[in-house]
Amino acid sequence: MALSVPKAPGVAQMMKDGARMLSGLEEAVYSNLTASKEFAHTVRTAYGPNGMNKMIINHLEKQFVTSDAGTIIRELEIEHPAAKLLVLASQQQEAEIGDGTNFVVIFAGALLEGAEELLRLGVTTTEIADGYENALNKAIDELQTLVIGNVDADDEKIKAVVRTSVQSKQFGQEDFITDLICKACKSVWSGGNAFNVDNIRVCKIAGSNLHKSEVVNGMVFKRFVEGDISSALKAKIAVYSCPVDILQTETKGTVLIKSANELKDFSRGEESLLEQQIKAIADSGANVVVAGAKFGDLALHYCNKFGLMAVRLNSKFDLRRLSKAVNATVLPRLTPPTAEELGYCDSVTVEELGDTGIVAFRNEGKDGRIATVVIRGATENYMDDIERAIDDGVNTFKALTKDGRIVPGAGSVEIQLAKKLAAYADLLPGLEQYSVRKFAAALETFPKALADNSGVNGSEIINKLYSDHNMGHYTHGFDIESQAPATVDVTKNKIFDLYITKHWGLKYAVEAATTVLRVNQIIMAKRAGGPKPRQQAADNDDD
Repeated sequence: MALSVPKAPGVAQMMKDGARMLSGLEEAVYSNLTASKEFAHTVRTAYGPNGMNKMIINHLEKQFVTSDAGTIIRELEIEHPAAKLLVLASQQQEAEIGDGTNFVVIFAGALLEGAEELLRLGVTTTEIADGYENALNKAIDELQTLVIGNVDADDEKIKAVVRTSVQSKQFGQEDFITDLICKACKSVWSGGNAFNVDNIRVCKIAGSNLHKSEVVNGMVFKRFVEGDISSALKAKIAVYSCPVDILQTETKGTVLIKSANELKDFSRGEESLLEQQIKAIADSGANVVVAGAKFGDLALHYCNKFGLMAVRLNSKFDLRRLSKAVNATVLPRLTPPTAEELGYCDSVTVEELGDTGIVAFRNEGKDGRIATVVIRGATENYMDDIERAIDDGVNTFKALTKDGRIVPGAGSVEIQLAKKLAAYADLLPGLEQYSVRKFAAALETFPKALADNSGVNGSEIINKLYSDHNMGHYTHGFDIESQAPATVDVTKNKIFDLYITKHWGLKYAVEAATTVLRVNQIIMAKRAGGPKPRQQAADNDDD
């Protein structure tokens, strides 16, 4: 009889075979800090207008070439549990503000880098985490004193803030893209803070160049119409979620036909019923029919006969958005719409951009419900990157409608906060002062990253910024267009950041960093499932 081998004492004997447990400073804490630091360094090189692009190929073999941190983080599929906490913090920032994801990851990584040095000097993780939280409270108080204005409904200031956001993604094209974003946003914004980013749609059409892009007050779909009629002015639109075809019965039935005449009468009855239905739709005043399912051949014949333009949309989301854009009610059955259920649009036309056919629903009035930015460009990758820049700009506009306070950009607000926190650390009596100093040093990472990514010596820029700020020029930031280390007054150059972006960015970064620091054990259960299936060899015609 074989002897059973006893399990190791402690936690291991409670766990399933194959489980792993890491504990202590060396195994758990330092490994978490190293993973988080490496992850932060990866996205740090993509920070700012001169940030480098990353080429990412995801699990579906789709290729992304972008410097947008939100996309990079989302597509990397991070496995390490500590680095995942940084990802979750950046995703929360994306959900709250829609911009500043890179800020969260870089700052959390810099805080953890500083924490590692303190740990090696003998400071405990709890003391470091408490010091960081104390520094955060002080930083948020100081941030409020650095507000240099409120946007309200000032067109120029709105453009300046949106431009700063777009500039970090598309340096050199920011003015044109900002004009598109502001035009689209203002056409659907009715004032107040009820701005929905979903009301700004993007349609990418390959060909031409970016400067041929335009804003359409309404919706644009990349498809042709189903019937022969290709335009309608002052269109009244009936929207259906069902197929426009002969109705199918819910249950299967059998019809016994004894003669050719009976067969003729049966098919004629179906045809006349469909003709009556489409005639009733035309009589209701509608001249455009939009359906979320197929148009039958016979139905198309009657649509052409009664002068109805037929448009098919495959996506139910597009159907909902169109109904909102034209103020129509989506009907579930092929019944004639009432006057209240019909939508209205100034024009529905089929156009051709490049070699792509589009159907455009345009409303010329200013009080639009949905606006579409039509992007033109040479490649899909390029247009995808423009779309990300537009998305960030639209989210910045939304954040402005919530809280219009602005702070100086180009790294000046971070240097001023670092300066104030360093002075605050000198007043603290305990070990917390070391954490507060590391917090201040972590804030210096941002102007340093902007300089490093622009090919300028980061240490020289930090010294120059501190020199300017000590002289009272707290709105001086890094001059990104200068070849030598130089500073610039951001109020004159209109480089502004949102107060709300910095506020939440600091909060989420510190929360992620302190959570990682307070982990002292990592327990991983054995993964479920058997061996992975064998990959099938690719077909080769030469074999």
